[in-house]
Amino acid sequence: MSQTTAAIQGETLLSTARDSLLAPYGLDQSSLQQVLGQIMIRDVDFADLYFQYSRAESWQLEEGQVKSGSFSIDQGVGVRAVSGDKTAFAYTDDITLPTLQQAAAATRAIAQAGAQARVEVPGLTHDSQGRLQLARPALYLPHDPLVSLRDEDKVALLEKLERIARSLDPRITQVMASLAGEYEVVLVARADGLVAADVRPLVRLSLQVIAEANGRREQGSAGGGGRFDYAYFSDEMITQYAQQAVHQALTNLDARPAPAGTMTVVLGAGWPGILLHEAIGHGLEGDFNRKGSSAFSGRVGERVASSGVTVVDDGTIARRRGSLNIDDEGNPTNRTVLIEDGILKGYMQDTLNARLMGVAVTGNARRESFAHIPMPRMTNTYMLNGDKDPQDIIKSVKHGLYAVNFGGGQVDITSGKFVFSAAEAYMIEDGKITYPVKGATLIGNGPDVLTRVSMIGNDMALDPGVGTCGKEGQSVPVGVGQPTLKIDSLTVGGTA
Repeated sequence: MSQTTAAIQGETLLSTARDSLLAPYGLDQSSLQQVLGQIMIRDVDFADLYFQYSRAESWQLEEGQVKSGSFSIDQGVGVRAVSGDKTAFAYTDDITLPTLQQAAAATRAIAQAGAQARVEVPGLTHDSQGRLQLARPALYLPHDPLVSLRDEDKVALLEKLERIARSLDPRITQVMASLAGEYEVVLVARADGLVAADVRPLVRLSLQVIAEANGRREQGSAGGGGRFDYAYFSDEMITQYAQQAVHQALTNLDARPAPAGTMTVVLGAGWPGILLHEAIGHGLEGDFNRKGSSAFSGRVGERVASSGVTVVDDGTIARRRGSLNIDDEGNPTNRTVLIEDGILKGYMQDTLNARLMGVAVTGNARRESFAHIPMPRMTNTYMLNGDKDPQDIIKSVKHGLYAVNFGGGQVDITSGKFVFSAAEAYMIEDGKITYPVKGATLIGNGPDVLTRVSMIGNDMALDPGVGTCGKEGQSVPVGVGQPTLKIDSLTVGGTA
């Protein structure tokens, strides 16, 4: 797509944002620059305004009936000034010029101004008037998912999903399904002259089933989504979700207690990348490393993983749940190589941390809403392919665990220690997958696990679009992924 087309798309997004967030309140770009100028009369390093309008809905079905649902509309603006490592922030849901001016006055209460510094921002160009602009085609269409399907058809979609799941096996006794959609318009105005906008659709369909047999009950789950409208959930797609959830539940019905001990662990492709996200990804965010609280702090250029391990964070994958046209500071998202062939190359950065660390912005500033300050966060984080056939990886294991799917987990960013529970796992004996096990937990240290990767598959897959990441009380949608991995000598906590 040409740069001209990208500029047209960018102007369309800006027009939508102005119509939604500025025009109804008598604001224009000159008003925004006036407010920013009010902040910048103090010698601050950086200032921005973050406008947001969002509509969200969810529908929950249980036992064939929609038992709960929600609909919300939210809008407001966050006003931020940054001086040195200090941030002053105010927000309001009253988008008017007097209120913006009051918020701007509040942010001037920064105790000490920091030194001025320029920050490199890859992916931005200047137009003929010298204004900063994004020079990349949009990653997703500005659809409004909430109006893409009639309410009765949303209910019918959930009912169809339930019927399919129940039809797959008589042991399925309960089905819970949920459908969620969000339409979000954001506009960022910065003191350096940038005005950028995005229109962000997001949908997700989730399914949980309960299987019962011989007095035993087990569950399975599946789902997916991304930056689409509801048309994404075709009959083929929802059938696939039903099959996956039912398969997991029935597998767990036959599962034996997991053994405990130190053993070889093979992680499946796709969603098991959540372990990579939690145990390693958070430790590669700029704020933790600037403060020296990450296990990876000060280690750029050092070997931190086995040869062949390359980890990237990529917010530019079309229509993915974790992708964004711009981050929440108005910078273009990027494909950032974090670890290359085992060597730590850098961290994920927002403007504040990039400036203080003297490195380039990576487009990883994210915030939950206008009422939150941005911080460096992941988008879609995954490990690249290796050259091994997944079957050969299994064949190489004498005795070990094959973890196909994960549930919850806990991580300590400072030490890198983690505990993750496997939602679907199998034993490997003499190079063959034998019987399913339940109650398996993986216990280890993220940086240490990276050095124990001995085989990397050629089947890299991204998750189906269900991830949500929490950090310091803020939740944002993310993506994860990886190929099949063999990890030597990992502690498995079991129930046997």
